[in-house]
Amino acid sequence: MSHRPADVALAVKRLQHRHHRALTQALTPLGISLVQWDTLRHLHRVPEASLHDLAMLTFQTDQSFGSLASRMVDRGLIERVPGPGRAVRHRLTGEGERLRAAGQSLVDGVVEASFGSLSAAQVDQLGELLDVVLR
Repeated sequence: MSHRPADVALAVKRLQHRHHRALTQALTPLGISLVQWDTLRHLHRVPEASLHDLAMLTFQTDQSFGSLASRMVDRGLIERVPGPGRAVRHRLTGEGERLRAAGQSLVDGVVEASFGSLSAAQVDQLGELLDVVLR
């Protein structure tokens, strides 16, 4: 075995850290943070998600995501809507959707550059291997 699992795990973490730094820099001109853009992305994919669901999807605690969501509501990026029972759901505003779409093209550019040294087949293989590990 030429790659020890611990070394592969560290490489995954280094790649994640590199992406985080590059994405933070890319999104700065839009006036949003990476976690804010990630929230917009998840609300685009899962409209009317609950606070708890969004916290889980963005790797936040419910409490920290609640603070983030409040700031995003105040900025007009998302809105709260009543759900079943006492549940509160969230959805994108027009401005939130605009920033999500603008951010998506920036994110795509960063990630494509990051994986640019791999062939399409290698990217597929890496994706398949990560799917196996994450199952």
